[in-house]
Formats: sequence, C-alpha cells, structure tokens
Amino acid sequence: MPINSFDDYPMSWKPTVDRNAKSIYLFLANQLERDIKEGALLPGTKLPPQRELADFLDINVSTVTKAFKTCELKGLLSATVGRGTFVSYDALSNAYLLDHSKPKANIIEMGTSTGGNSSYEQVLIQLKQMLNDDNYDRWFDYARQDDVVWQKDAAIKFMAMNGYNTTSETILFANGGQNSIAAAFLGLCKYGDKIGVDPHTLSGVKTLANSTGVQLVPIKQNNDEMDDDILEYACKNEHIKGIYLIPECHNPTTHRMSRERRRAIAEIARKYNVFIIEDAIFPLMYEKQIEPIASLAPDNTIYIASASKIIAPGLRFAYISVPIRYKKAVMHALYNMNVSVSPLISELVARIIVSNSVADMVARHRNFAAERNRLVDKILVDFECKGNESSVFRWLKLPKNVTGQEFEMLALREGVQVFGAERFAIGNTRPERAVRLAICTPKTIKELEAGLVALRNLLYTMM
Repeated sequence: MPINSFDDYPMSWKPTVDRNAKSIYLFLANQLERDIKEGALLPGTKLPPQRELADFLDINVSTVTKAFKTCELKGLLSATVGRGTFVSYDALSNAYLLDHSKPKANIIEMGTSTGGNSSYEQVLIQLKQMLNDDNYDRWFDYARQDDVVWQKDAAIKFMAMNGYNTTSETILFANGGQNSIAAAFLGLCKYGDKIGVDPHTLSGVKTLANSTGVQLVPIKQNNDEMDDDILEYACKNEHIKGIYLIPECHNPTTHRMSRERRRAIAEIARKYNVFIIEDAIFPLMYEKQIEPIASLAPDNTIYIASASKIIAPGLRFAYISVPIRYKKAVMHALYNMNVSVSPLISELVARIIVSNSVADMVARHRNFAAERNRLVDKILVDFECKGNESSVFRWLKLPKNVTGQEFEMLALREGVQVFGAERFAIGNTRPERAVRLAICTPKTIKELEAGLVALRNLLYTMM
C-alpha cells in the first residue's frame, strides 16, 4: 500500500501499472513513451520524483528508475543532477517535424544544407582522367595497400590546409562525417555513456546518439560557446565520456568558436581525460584560420575532415585523425559497421587534393557563399539573422510569439522549407525561437531570392 495519500495531490504524471505484466518497468516505460508521443506529457514537463512515483504506484523505486532510464536512452527524457527529470524538448522533433510524404511540388529547399555546386566541374575533370587510366579497373576492386599509403599523404595535406598537422599513423578513412562520428561513438562508448554537446547541435548527431545508446548532455553556453565552469562540472559530476564540437560555423547557430574557448576546452579535456570529436566541416570557408582544438589537445581529439561540403555533397568521404590510444577501437568500429570506403571515391578525393584543385574549389565556394550572404543581409535587413559572408547557412531569430516549429510549418505553406530550432535542441534545452536557413542549397540566386522574400513577408505579418 502507498505510504501517502494521492487523492488530491498534484502530480504531472499519474500512470497506471499492470501487476500481471511480464516486465513492470517496460510496461511503465511504454506508457510514458505513449503519453509523450500522444501529447499527454508536453516537452519541458517535469516528472514526479522517482520515490514519489514509486509510492504512488506502490512499486519499487528501482522499477521506476529503470523505466525512466529506458526512455532517457531513447531521447524522450532528460535528467539533470539536482533538478530532476524532464520530458525532453526535442522528444518529438523527429516525429512531428520530419515529413515522410512525397516531396511537394515547387518547394524552395532551404532546410537540408549543401555546399552548392560550384566545384562540380573540377570533380568531373578528375573523374574523367581516372577513368581514362590504363588500369582503370582497379577502382572497382578492393582497395590496394599502395594506394592507401599515398592517399594518407593526401589526407595529411588536406588537414594541413585546415590548419591541423598530423602524421599518417593517425589516419583512417570513412564514408563521410556522420560515418566518422558513428565510429567514434561505437568504438569509444558503451551503452548509456554521456557525450557533452552544445545545447543546439547537428541533428544527425542526435540520430546517431539515439541509435547507439549514447546520451547527449547539453552544456550551457556563455557568449554562444560552451561555458568552462559548466563543462568542468559535467566532467566531474555527470561523468561525461567525451565532447562533440563544431568549432567553425557551428551547425546550426553559425558561431565560430574563439581561440580562448578552444584552449579552455582542450585544457579541461586533458585534465579529465575525456575525448573530443572535432567536426571540422567548414574551416576552409574562412580566410583567416584559428588553431584547431586537435592542435591543442592532440592526444584527446578525434579530428574529422569531411570532403562533402568543400568538394561535393555526393562524395560521402572523410579523413579521420585518431590519437593512437583510440585508433584501434575506432578502426574496429568502422570495420564492424561494415561500411567500406569505395576505392573509386577515396582515389578521386585524393587526386583532387594533390592536384591543388581544392584551392580553386575553396575560392569558388567562398565567392558563392559571399554572394548569397549579401542577398540575405539585404532582404532580411530588418531581422536578426546570425552568420556572415563565410556561412553556408544562417540562423534566423524569430519574433517572441512564434516557435521554430511553428514558423517551419508556416513557411512550408508559403512554399519554403526551413528547419526549426527544435530539430537541433538537445535534451532539456529550451529551443531558441529560430530557424536555420540553408542559403547555399537553392539551385539559383533567383530561387534563393524568392525564398527569402517569402520568409520576409511572413515575418512582417508577425510584427
């Protein structure tokens, strides 16, 4: 029997329990998941304390704990030491924002971010040369060791262009940045391990965390960057295993991390022996480089240099520089994922790099982005839209009376696809009232202009 009376007691969630269920904790977890997905429990709702709920249901506290943990690992709940357990703000983001219906006609795509098509001509030139080689057939066979050796030299050159100097012993190949992050999660984490991230972060990382059982812990910010004291607290008290970062043109907020904060994060990582995943997607978009975190904490940092945004989105290929102490685990994870790298793609990327075509591609991408950012600044001049001439997307702040989710739906009705902040919010982070605009995705400048004008007109109706 419950110790206390709950007849008139206010509780945010009063579930029932089937004592004949094979597993009471799973019955409770399934009920919690259903209530969240059906809207009975809204994002941000604080759940009753576990002991209180156990008393209400007349079950063991450990049963409630297991039920909560099950839902936490699915990304439905977020627990914070000293504050309690909350329904995650991003618990429903995949369910209510992702449209699985057929693409609507005449939609201007500014949701999915690509780097534009300004480099395709150079890629085609290199590809034709490869296929005209006398021994072209080797690109359709398994990779050869002598090819891998020189391709690692290309990787070192590419990373040096990003400002990071490493050696061939650290290099691994992967099918893109997402594949690289997944390998780091699987290789270095156990189910339930925690990774510190920015409060809003790359949506693909959220998906990877859910599928691998890794918990993402949002680290509060100071001036749009991870707060040193909060990060150190998380290392000591949340026992985070690693940190995931996008220092250059952060996705989605466009922020570029300061040199001082990079040094502080590197120092904390060394002090608490946590690994860092540095997702180096956009450093080449900036003319003046800032020292990578990997240079400051080389023994702690997995450095990912992706080719997709600079060379071509369809080339899902990335170089990973992995500290020797982590290399075996990450290498085994790549192997066990059974996603082998195509010799054709790895050779093509390496040839582009050593031929110095990348310099021309970078210049083209910078000019492409600068032209589009000038148009954004002109059309959205009356609104706060974070980013600069180097950004491939922008972070549009919204009026106080509309959420990112709501604006995303309203914009779609006007023929423009954008992504609301809810897609990027982590755990108990209250999503910003903002949307991400993928300004390099529309195929023409006229299409971008039409999309921006539609968004501007929509914003004017909200003022």
